[in-house]
Amino acid sequence: MTSQKVRHMGIEDRKRDHVALCLERQVEGAAVEALLDEVQFLHEALPEIDRNAIDLGQSFLGRRLTLPLLISGMTGGHPRAVEINQALAELAQRRGIALGVGSQRAMLEDPERSHGYRLRRFAPDAALVANLGAVQVRDAGAKAVGELVEAIDADAFCVHLNPAQEIVQDEGDRDFRGCLDAIASIVEALPVPVIVKETGCGLSPTVAEQLAQIGVAYLDVAGRGGTSWTRVESYRGPESQRDLGSRLAEWGIPTAASLLFARDRGPRIIASGGMRTGLDVARGIALGADLGGMALPFLRAFESEGSDGLDALVSEIERDLRAVCLLTASKDLAALRRTPVHLGPELRSWQALDPRHRHPGFVELDAPAQHPSITRGDVLLACGGDYPPTPTT
Repeated sequence: MTSQKVRHMGIEDRKRDHVALCLERQVEGAAVEALLDEVQFLHEALPEIDRNAIDLGQSFLGRRLTLPLLISGMTGGHPRAVEINQALAELAQRRGIALGVGSQRAMLEDPERSHGYRLRRFAPDAALVANLGAVQVRDAGAKAVGELVEAIDADAFCVHLNPAQEIVQDEGDRDFRGCLDAIASIVEALPVPVIVKETGCGLSPTVAEQLAQIGVAYLDVAGRGGTSWTRVESYRGPESQRDLGSRLAEWGIPTAASLLFARDRGPRIIASGGMRTGLDVARGIALGADLGGMALPFLRAFESEGSDGLDALVSEIERDLRAVCLLTASKDLAALRRTPVHLGPELRSWQALDPRHRHPGFVELDAPAQHPSITRGDVLLACGGDYPPTPTT
């Protein structure tokens, strides 16, 4: 057997293990780790809008989504991925949401494995995102990356950042030099927008600014609070990998904090990492995101109930979003993005790590003077726009 075939089999086995572990083991952090619960909305008892007339549509990659939702890339390069990805693509087409494919590393190294990624025939109208790790982007170069995008007729290319997962894996990458320059080169070379996504550890202010400076179109924060890939790796491999994965299982920046770090730097924002409900997606949008991304909930819904489970999950997310919009008097997502939110103390302490400190997109209201019901020490933050909201007609 050639060394190339051995390497392909190693990737396939690892991807298969990852899916099985995500379905069978506890791979998520506690819900509070994302700090999304520290984002609270200001209730409007007289919303004066019709719940069914609320516009949840969102433009994304030149396409119009019916919901601000992305099925984040999760798997590829093994036989089971073909079935999973086809079902997800059909869902994206059926419900008007976006879809990311899993890492195309297996396809890069063996083009015969491309069938699990060629999903356009199942989702001709969906926003589709190609995907490869930063180290593989650096090593492959812009031409090869462009061929991956073209091969699946993608609307954008996503570079995923996963140094924490790689450093835990005994077989993982160790040299991350040159990745920023490689991302800059594909921003210049590719005919489609470039998204950069973390994979469960979030984006710091420094990284968010570096990526903004090179012209990345979207930042997908993928913070702590959802699937922990260091935790996943702690369930497989040799003892040394398991030990390090366990110690780093809670590593990372909470999703809500990473959203604050990413705001107002230029690139548009995708909120992911611990997004489990439409309420979570609404919180992400209120902090400045265009849409929310989820992976594990879709994987588990498909495993337990097939396509019916996937549709039920999307319907539940839509119900949540409509409820939040109604209760904040938000007629559409732009209004939801402007609605005031209260940030809890732990999230504010993370926000203080941003050198910008007082976020220019936020207006801190004088709570005791303007809102006597809010006690001193609370902070009410209006995420852009005016408050109170302008009545709708």
